[in-house]
Amino acid sequence: MAAPRRNNPTDTLRLLLWCVLTMAVAACANMGRPEGGARDEDPPVFLRSNPAPGATGVDRNRMTLTFNENVQLEDAFNRVVVSPPQKTPPQVSANGRTVTVTFRDSLLPATTYTVDFADAIKDLNEGNVLDGFALDFSTGDSIDTLRISGMVLQAENLEPAQGMLVGVYPDSVFTDTTLAAVPMQRIARTNQLGQFTIRNLPAGLYRIFAINDVNRDYHWDRSEDIAFYDTVIRPTTEVISIVDTLYSSTGADSLVHRNGIRYLPNDVLLTWFNLGYKAPYLADYKRPERRKITLTFGAPQDTLPSLAIVDGAPGAGRMDSLWSLRESNATGDTLVYWLRDPDVLAADSLRLAVNYKKLDSLEQPVWVTDTLRFFFKDPKPKKKKKDDEEPAPTFSIDSITGDTVPLLPPDFDFVTIQAIGGTSQDVNRDVVLSFSQPLESLSRGAWRLTALEDTVWLPVVGATLVPDSLSPVLQRRLSMPWTPGGKYRLEIDSLAATGIYGTWNKDFRHEFTVKQLEDYSNLHVDLPGLDSLDVVVQLLSSGDAPVYTAAKAAGEKAVDFKFVAPATYYMRLYLDSNANGRYDVGDPATGAQPEEVYYFAKKLELRKNWDVEQSWDIYELPLDRQKPYAIKQNKPKLKRGEKPPVDPDEEYDDDPFGTSQNRDIRDRNGSSGHSRNPGLKRNNFR
Repeated sequence: MAAPRRNNPTDTLRLLLWCVLTMAVAACANMGRPEGGARDEDPPVFLRSNPAPGATGVDRNRMTLTFNENVQLEDAFNRVVVSPPQKTPPQVSANGRTVTVTFRDSLLPATTYTVDFADAIKDLNEGNVLDGFALDFSTGDSIDTLRISGMVLQAENLEPAQGMLVGVYPDSVFTDTTLAAVPMQRIARTNQLGQFTIRNLPAGLYRIFAINDVNRDYHWDRSEDIAFYDTVIRPTTEVISIVDTLYSSTGADSLVHRNGIRYLPNDVLLTWFNLGYKAPYLADYKRPERRKITLTFGAPQDTLPSLAIVDGAPGAGRMDSLWSLRESNATGDTLVYWLRDPDVLAADSLRLAVNYKKLDSLEQPVWVTDTLRFFFKDPKPKKKKKDDEEPAPTFSIDSITGDTVPLLPPDFDFVTIQAIGGTSQDVNRDVVLSFSQPLESLSRGAWRLTALEDTVWLPVVGATLVPDSLSPVLQRRLSMPWTPGGKYRLEIDSLAATGIYGTWNKDFRHEFTVKQLEDYSNLHVDLPGLDSLDVVVQLLSSGDAPVYTAAKAAGEKAVDFKFVAPATYYMRLYLDSNANGRYDVGDPATGAQPEEVYYFAKKLELRKNWDVEQSWDIYELPLDRQKPYAIKQNKPKLKRGEKPPVDPDEEYDDDPFGTSQNRDIRDRNGSSGHSRNPGLKRNNFR
């Protein structure tokens, strides 16, 4: 019988090391989520807090909250809101499963407080957001419980207002000066969808506002965005029946009814706008080139400034109209002065007394005069190489007449002409010419328009070449009724255009072809229910920018878009309440709301040689569901694995034109496209 083997300490140590290494390798190979486990898609669950939700008689300046998992905070400084507002925002921090709120201002006595976390809390591992979470407590012996809920959209384009401050004033204390001087009494902040809930209100009447509180003073300043409800609000509650489903241990389910509370109103719609207020101060001045100076103001000047040359400079005391030509940009806040006097032009340094309007310390407009220096130095000429050729002759011999003709210097500044738009011309638009400098004159007999008929260019009668209303100093418009498919040639002889500096143009020729009618689509939009209203309809690009605009006067039933370039468009409409043809914002001082805006909920595919008839009931969908997701700018963040919403057009594979509501599509050869009526119900969010 063999003797039993004795344990060798070295072997035992090797075995232990092998086990440790094996476990380490296995651990490395299995880092991360175990295979087959479901991804955590649930937000953190609130367990408890100190003080407890709804607690009364609270006299501490710190709140702690505990959750069922580790949490993190995102942008708590801006997203967490304490109501009523505090001058110094609270300090909010997260550590493990705990969130701590430290109030750095004293708490008011006998006051209900709300700490609204909005969407600032999310779990640590997957980032699942706990949205709309808020806690309340009272420093008194009772707690207020009423609420006002709703949504904030941008008035002009129905974009959800994300992170906007919404608050109320008691109607009993509201005056004409309250909005601009007194902090709102209770506040909340909108979420990614523009939704808000103002909590813990006492009974009473309220005025509600939304602002983008840039300076965190909790009241409106006239440069900030604002929305307001034009009637006072009385929050109330009603008892409703709630149906719950209960499951037994065997899996059987049953329905139970219980009473719940609905807080009203829960459908307040606020549409924000900006008054466009800008202080009329002098923001910048410069001389970017020898021939012109620019003045840039903080706001368009309702009264143009005056400029005078200061003593000691050429032309001292003379006003700007005698030595310059003024040009304004489209927004009216930048003025360009083309210097035309030779002595003024030659001066490298100019001192000008600029008399303009600005606001005094009481924000009243007053005239002030600033003396400004404008400096420009010509760049040094390039050095010539030693082996440069002899200087070029200053004259030449005309090959026909034999006369001696002086040559122009190589840097002679001709007036250059450019046709904006290229060689393909729209049937319903003018040809726009841009000149490199303001013109002193343009000889009518030195330009001509001809059209190609067969192989011969024939003169065209009735064309006009006039200053462009948008840029009369540097642009001209060539106007006439174009023949679809026609070929045209515009010729301008040399010396026809003379600039204010005494120079002229070379020969100019621009040939272009007008598009055929078959190159366009036409759109006819019926607007039921809007017969008595003035309306403006816009076709929009995929970037939500207007491309075509058509207006409908009161008494008309539809708008027409002619000569539309084939493309994918979206559609927006606003009710032109004052019939001035442009969109107008509201005014909190007068109580005027911004003009109402509506979106067609689907895209429009307009194709060559197609006429589309579209019926649009602007009240068919609630406002918050009208704007197509594809052109929304403020899209809410999607959860991990979540797909973006599908626009209604994409839900119908049988509809090649993306049609909606009542639409008739026909090409000009008589064939018809698909049409249908989805039969959506009207349900306004108002």
